[in-house]
Amino acid sequence: MEELIKEYLLSSLGVLLTALGLVIFLIPHNIAAGGASGLAIVLNKLLPLSVGIWMYIVNAVLFLVAFLIIGFDFSFKTIYCTFLLNFLIDLFDRIVPIYKYHGEEVILAVFFGDILTAIGMAIAFSQNASTGGTDIIAKILNKFFGAPFGLSILFIDFAIGISAGLAYNIDTGLYSILAIIVNGTTIDFVLKGLELSVNVWIISDKHEEIKNFVTSELERGCTVFEAKGGYTNKERIALLVVLKRRELHELVNAIRRIDPRAFFLVNEARQVYGEGFKEII
Repeated sequence: MEELIKEYLLSSLGVLLTALGLVIFLIPHNIAAGGASGLAIVLNKLLPLSVGIWMYIVNAVLFLVAFLIIGFDFSFKTIYCTFLLNFLIDLFDRIVPIYKYHGEEVILAVFFGDILTAIGMAIAFSQNASTGGTDIIAKILNKFFGAPFGLSILFIDFAIGISAGLAYNIDTGLYSILAIIVNGTTIDFVLKGLELSVNVWIISDKHEEIKNFVTSELERGCTVFEAKGGYTNKERIALLVVLKRRELHELVNAIRRIDPRAFFLVNEARQVYGEGFKEII
């Protein structure tokens, strides 16, 4: 229970930092740095509802579509973080307004906004949390078209940045695309400081389904071991999966959906070499 409370507290801190970065620096300059917040900034130009209200609408629609098309496979922590971010942005932007940077140096807004949001998102990711948003669209693309999850998110975010340029002006679009690139790079950098990779041992009667999820959707390798239960003497199959820490929540959600009775163990792997990780030099 203490560990769970710690995870939620750290996830909430990450969401708070993300909300502050958006409200103070990015939203005042209409910098659509991807995600549901970026889409909300673009929609705000078309119909002037507040960004927070648009985020409620966007995420509600996305979760509904996900539920109807791919089934409800999101953890409570993801739902919590998604709508906590919505609430905090709406709170600081509209209900209890805080300081917003309206200076002429937009590059400063991009830089400091990205630093805050990236640190916040990295903290949330490190606790197996996600803020939903365009992740849902990427899941749908992956399910029906086999599009790689990470690449789908990148293309969606770039499309949102380009849309900002069409909705506002070319400078705003270019700054939005720059913000997307800096944000992704900064998240990776911060995550390397928070964690590196993990290895996961999984024992489940539905090991084939879990293995297929790992290899086809996460696009990670999976090693299969024959094992025997020490207490039951029953022959079992054990899976060994090595992946980036930020991918762990996807695997945990899949295991929860496929086999809630599965047993799995997560260990930190500080150095991982080979395909998909560090190259052996």
